[in-house]
Amino acid sequence: MRAQSSATTATRIAVDTPSAGTSAGLAQAALGVLAFSLTFPATAWGLEGFGPWALVSVRSVLAAVIAGGCLLALRVPRPARAHWPGLAVVAAGVVLGFPLLTTLALETSTTAHAAVVVGLLPLTTALLSALRVGARPSRTFWVASLAGAAAVAAFTAQQSGGALSSADLYLFGALLVCAAGYTEGGRLARVLPGWQVIGWALVLCLPLTLPVAAVALAHRPAHLTAHSVAGLLWVAAGSQFLGLVVWYRGMAAIGIPKASQLQLAQPLLTLVWSVLLLGEHLTPAAPLTAAAVLVCIAVTQRARG
Repeated sequence: MRAQSSATTATRIAVDTPSAGTSAGLAQAALGVLAFSLTFPATAWGLEGFGPWALVSVRSVLAAVIAGGCLLALRVPRPARAHWPGLAVVAAGVVLGFPLLTTLALETSTTAHAAVVVGLLPLTTALLSALRVGARPSRTFWVASLAGAAAVAAFTAQQSGGALSSADLYLFGALLVCAAGYTEGGRLARVLPGWQVIGWALVLCLPLTLPVAAVALAHRPAHLTAHSVAGLLWVAAGSQFLGLVVWYRGMAAIGIPKASQLQLAQPLLTLVWSVLLLGEHLTPAAPLTAAAVLVCIAVTQRARG
């Protein structure tokens, strides 16, 4: 009886204790969120020296060169034909759609206002994943997700004075296409390494982004400054490639809905970077919203589907 009791206790511990793979997945997804949180401030820096079309196309070309070099160096075989439609969705949503729409929005919007799209992204990603891959999170998961999204949306709206701008259409469009790209990329990362998912998506876009970059730079030459170069390099290497590598690996390990909820912290991180890098000012509501978001993240991570 004692042996049976010990075995039962050991089984319960194994079930209740997060696996090493789950812990690694959480860490990787969190690193992805950290990388993404710098995207808007880095984009604002990049726009100091590049036009929106040039910034988006050049960042994609540079990221594709990095990814393509890794694929060639490691002699990675081309994905199976069945994976190419999914890679096209990733390319359209993450490589092209989201960067272009948010960059256009940031021409007339502050980073604080634009961060609302990131606050709503986790909920949209969870909804699309439920439709695409059959994920069925629990009711507690959804309540916490809605609460967290509402908190982030209220905070970012307050930061921007509650006013709507012409950039909102760009932001909501970016929200939808990015959620689709995340969902499809997370699904593909279950059968392909995460870095190969974004790597092949970047390479797939190269025949389009390379000529667009040439035309955009010819039409509006770049004005190179320390800020514009640093912003370009970060959005190309950090946001467009390395951040997505760890992000897709994290989604594959812990599931799309739970990984997406970690992004609830992203707007707040973005606002912190905006203060440090762009000189923007935060209201006293920031720590209260941060506490509410962290509670929501904790609830979603514990909720079982």
